Amino acid sequence: MTTGSVPESGLAAVSAALLAMSRHLEVRDVLQTIVASARELLDAEYAALGVPDDHGGFAQFVVDGVSEEEWKAIGPLPRQHGILAAMLRDATPQRLADVREDPRFEGWPDAHPELSDFIGLPVADGDEVLAALFLANKRGLAHKKGPADKRGPANETGPAGQRCPKPEGGCGFTEQDEALLGILAQHAAIALTNARLYERSRELTIAGERARLAHELHDAVAQKLFSLRLTAQAATALVGRDPDRAKGELRQVADLAAEAADELRAAVVELRPAALDEDGLVATLRTQIQVLDRAHTAAVAFAAHGVRALPAAQEEAVLRVAQEALHNALRHSGAAGVEVTLTRSGSGAVLRVEDDGRGFDPSAVRRAGRHLGLVSMRDRAGGVGGSLAVESAPGKGTVIELEVPGG
Repeated sequence: MTTGSVPESGLAAVSAALLAMSRHLEVRDVLQTIVASARELLDAEYAALGVPDDHGGFAQFVVDGVSEEEWKAIGPLPRQHGILAAMLRDATPQRLADVREDPRFEGWPDAHPELSDFIGLPVADGDEVLAALFLANKRGLAHKKGPADKRGPANETGPAGQRCPKPEGGCGFTEQDEALLGILAQHAAIALTNARLYERSRELTIAGERARLAHELHDAVAQKLFSLRLTAQAATALVGRDPDRAKGELRQVADLAAEAADELRAAVVELRPAALDEDGLVATLRTQIQVLDRAHTAAVAFAAHGVRALPAAQEEAVLRVAQEALHNALRHSGAAGVEVTLTRSGSGAVLRVEDDGRGFDPSAVRRAGRHLGLVSMRDRAGGVGGSLAVESAPGKGTVIELEVPGG
């Protein structure tokens, strides 16, 4: 029987797995990395991780070693029963010679692959069990995965798909495997907790942005609609006795209605979730700026030069700073034109938002207790290791420049 110690080669493999987990901030990416790392680390045919919900099922269930077509054929997500339930309920490791012979085994769908030797551990943060991580079908060191050997049938023999030799009545997974998986599970709990905190932070940030925009939308559009109503009432009163003045008031009604529509269009653009994940930073900025150009009388232009993809946090910071700077230029500066450029700088990028508006004295703004969003822009820059520069003077327009590092 092997000991529970972890050999040097195993520690190197664990280190590589932990580094892989630390690179991701999205929960789904972290879960997928945990499963793939565990399967590779223990040389298993299959690996899976389930995050339980409060209704006897799983909120998320991630697998590795099963193709998408096979996964679809298996059917609905499993429930919390059998050995999975035991891991979640008792928070204890499970290492079995043949999962099918365990009294807790309750079967699986027809399309489910055959599993035999089995190892599973809870992923726990203190007393809270975050997930159940398990692997099945230990493969031998002679196993080499070639182009035609995606996972190998359960009864495959020979060097290409050889299972490791098992002790009589014992499990192919060893105590060393359990020790390695235990280390991975502990760090997986940290990575999963951090990813959840990151996503929650993003949700709160977006909620705060939307609350600010909703308040701004209410104030701007309500004022326009109030003026619209008063002007329409004045036009109605003048139609009989002064048609020419009534025509002037009606033209004003049309202008106010157009301004209200502009406010609504601009707010819709800002309230819409950013398409960073799907489209990338350059395409997202270009799309939003094109809409702003149509919605406002000022000409808004965008150009990008050699920009590479940035880490998610940096791309979000660039987008939010651009939105804040554009908001100031279009709503407060009286600018006839705004130019936005995004340029590659080493592995990072430089965002520049320049307008020809009335400008301001940055020191006077600070003394007056106003900040035009400069504080939040600087916070966003600092939060991703970047820097923000502001150049402005009365009558000279404004330049906002943000530089962020790459990955």
